[in-house]
Amino acid sequence: MIKKKLVFSGVQPTGNLHLGNYLGAIKNFVALQKEMKCIYCVVDLHAITVFQKPHQLQENVLETVASFLATGLDPNKSILFNQSSVSGHAELAWILNCVSRIGWLNRMTQFKDKAGSEKEKASVGLYIYPNLMAADILLYKATHVPVGADQKQHLELSRDIAQKFNNDFNCKNFFPMPEPLIPKNVSRIMSLRDGTKKMSKSEDSDYSRINLKDSADEIIKKIKKAKSDSEQIPDNLKSLEKKPEALNLINIYSEITKNSLDKVLNEMSGKEYSFLKTKLSEVLINEVTPIGKEIKKLLGDKVYLGQILKKGREKANIIAEENLKNIREKVGLI
Repeated sequence: MIKKKLVFSGVQPTGNLHLGNYLGAIKNFVALQKEMKCIYCVVDLHAITVFQKPHQLQENVLETVASFLATGLDPNKSILFNQSSVSGHAELAWILNCVSRIGWLNRMTQFKDKAGSEKEKASVGLYIYPNLMAADILLYKATHVPVGADQKQHLELSRDIAQKFNNDFNCKNFFPMPEPLIPKNVSRIMSLRDGTKKMSKSEDSDYSRINLKDSADEIIKKIKKAKSDSEQIPDNLKSLEKKPEALNLINIYSEITKNSLDKVLNEMSGKEYSFLKTKLSEVLINEVTPIGKEIKKLLGDKVYLGQILKKGREKANIIAEENLKNIREKVGLI
């Protein structure tokens, strides 16, 4: 029997989603809902692995939902909810904590990156959150997970945990091996101030990113101030690769216009970067500002956003509870 494809993905509610989130993940979510059943989760339990101000966390959850809806996610086609509202995530995470191995977690590079030299002060949650990520995926028996390069290692851990559970409890193929969905030809969107770093909300300068709620004037200012290069735009990618900030602007233009890098270079080569910046500002305003206006409109009706989450929770809970009933039986829990 061919198993039905099911996509699961989670986004942390950090608030104020930016162009990197949109082009790197959310735009792909919208495309996937046209092809298969999708579950999209605002992972608020993941967010609290580092301290969050409670009121701000609630606001960020609602803003993330508003951003999903504004970019085209359809709650009638996809299940959209917040993680903590379905208790099965936490329950399965504990079961999988007892299946996963410390050696596996010790190999997770993201904990080392996030904790840095302060790992003794990091929360236990930050250390074991890859097990919670595995629970998020396996709770719904998801077959496919959209991931970026920085999450691929965690998906491999989810596969290891699924395989060990199936072996430990003699239930071959009970958990499917989730496959990564890596969007083709999607470039990493880098900081407008430093082309070697990913665009991120955590960077101090707001001029490092294009936020989905930015106005046309803000977009123009940020692109104008973005680092580029004093020379003319080259006609080949090899020359451009030595100039990460300039390459980043070309990449963003390529992503928004849906043209290949070669085609963009044919259009732009020999011109000053001010020409590119003007054209880039125009296409960004057309793409981003309608989303920003819709986010702000949706945030004005928090009752509606709460209703979306409630419906999503009810749908997710039906699937979660059915699978958990079988999981408890396999483990021997009454």
